[in-house]
Amino acid sequence: MDPGNAAILEPSLRSLYRVSELVLLLPLSAALPGRMNVIDHVRDMAAAGLHSNVRLLSSLLLTMSNNNPELFSPSQKYQLLVYHADSLFHDKEYRNAVSKYTMALQQKKALSKTSKVRPSTGNSASTPQSQCLPSEIEVKYKMAECYTMLKQDKDAIAILDGIPSRQRTPKVNADASPTSPGFCWIRFAVLSVKVERGSMEMNVINCGLPGWLFCVDPKAYAFVGHPTGDNSRAIKYYCSLEKKSLLRDNVDLLGSLADLYFRAGDNKNSVLKFEQAQMLDPYLIKGMDVYGYLLAREGRLEDVENLGCRLFNISDQHAEPWVVSGCHSFYSKRYSRALYLGAKAIQLNSNSVQALLLKGAALRNMGRVQEAIIHFREAIRLAPCRLDCYEGLIECYLASNSIREAMVMANNVYKTLGANAQTLTLLATVCLEDPVTQEKAKTLLDKALTQRPDYIKAVVKKAELLSREQKYEDGIALLRNALANQSDCVLHRILGDFLVAVNEYQEAMDQYSIALSLDPNDQKSLEGMQKMEKEESPTDATQEEDVDDMEGSGEEGDLEGSDSEAAQWADQEQWFGMQ
Repeated sequence: MDPGNAAILEPSLRSLYRVSELVLLLPLSAALPGRMNVIDHVRDMAAAGLHSNVRLLSSLLLTMSNNNPELFSPSQKYQLLVYHADSLFHDKEYRNAVSKYTMALQQKKALSKTSKVRPSTGNSASTPQSQCLPSEIEVKYKMAECYTMLKQDKDAIAILDGIPSRQRTPKVNADASPTSPGFCWIRFAVLSVKVERGSMEMNVINCGLPGWLFCVDPKAYAFVGHPTGDNSRAIKYYCSLEKKSLLRDNVDLLGSLADLYFRAGDNKNSVLKFEQAQMLDPYLIKGMDVYGYLLAREGRLEDVENLGCRLFNISDQHAEPWVVSGCHSFYSKRYSRALYLGAKAIQLNSNSVQALLLKGAALRNMGRVQEAIIHFREAIRLAPCRLDCYEGLIECYLASNSIREAMVMANNVYKTLGANAQTLTLLATVCLEDPVTQEKAKTLLDKALTQRPDYIKAVVKKAELLSREQKYEDGIALLRNALANQSDCVLHRILGDFLVAVNEYQEAMDQYSIALSLDPNDQKSLEGMQKMEKEESPTDATQEEDVDDMEGSGEEGDLEGSDSEAAQWADQEQWFGMQ
């Protein structure tokens, strides 16, 4: 393992990085005498209120268990399911929590049958383990709370009524009794949830697991606070984790990999990984705001609308559904509605970077640039490694003709995040705004395309530069090369513009048609097509000459007959419309 991989990750990704390294050592570490097994550590973290770490570690361990059923005993898997469900409950993902609690109860039922069939071996180690098992009654009570938060009171009551009277605790009786003030009409009281204090915001390694990751590589502790912006090594590392048999099809790994692809500007692979993740977990909420944004950028607004509806059915208490719906409004050019939805998302989660970007973009497009700048700056503060935050701020500077501020910001990003295709393109974008720095922009774009010939933003900016220089043949070659292995609405549209410039009208029309098939709402492609239809091409002129010849050849009567027949059909259609 290259310890440098860790240096380029944000805190959320670093936790997954560390935990993934840890769980890969599970078979070896669990076999060491005198050491706590990993289930004990998960239980201790849950007791300490480290819910985010419990969620991550239990997710990875459950994936490993699914890929290798012999890895954990039935009772251990039951515990993992309960702890994972508890962490989902803490994150207010109630539908997902119910799903995991249900799986836990099924596992417990199978465990009970197994324990009845198997005779007692007298192993003293089994007794403490059975005593550590989470209470089945408490699991059902948590399920009832989930249903209550989802406003499904009948399901909540059914769960509580299903508990035998001899096993009911006073808490269950209080909420299940028809005489209870909370019965049906008043919501169940929600158990107080521990707030993760700053002192408890530690990673798994500092919470009872010292030495496990240290055994892999002592330098793995040395995570720097700020990323370099080059995600290629991290992507390679996460891909290697995904291919490992024990961690295959883990939702958290796929989501993190999708996020890394997104940060690297590889939207195609990002969308692919998000799709895989949501297919594995239909209740997935995390990361779906970015997924919805990417779909909206591609013009897949119907898919965005369906995604938003699905997320709202899961929970309306998270920022993600509101952001997805806001992206649909934004790319439908309903900026006021996008602004409202972005504000609602921020109200639910003030740390939602995607919500801040949505609201900032809506404000910018509504002409409220100074307000937009405030939101983009806040997004940068929360996610200093995300280039799209800086892009939004720089676009605001350029919109207000503050080229100097834009140049300063672009240079800082270039120096801080390093010279990669994305930062080179961002700096070139600002250089294109000043005629004095046009040549520098060309050099930067050439460097970016050398690193990544498929980087769409760099291709678009290079094409813009070639268009200014009227080097249309070079632009056509550049765009054809970029489109050889990918299809993008903007690239097809620009290629259409270049083909018009060299009088290749038919192929230009084909390119506009492809662009509109990818994004029916692309106004520029539609305008290009309409402009071509208005302009007279040699083919149109020939057709008009043929019509003139027909008019002078004594066939006027036939044409008049055709008009008369059309008029009759029009009358019939009107008559049918009145019936």
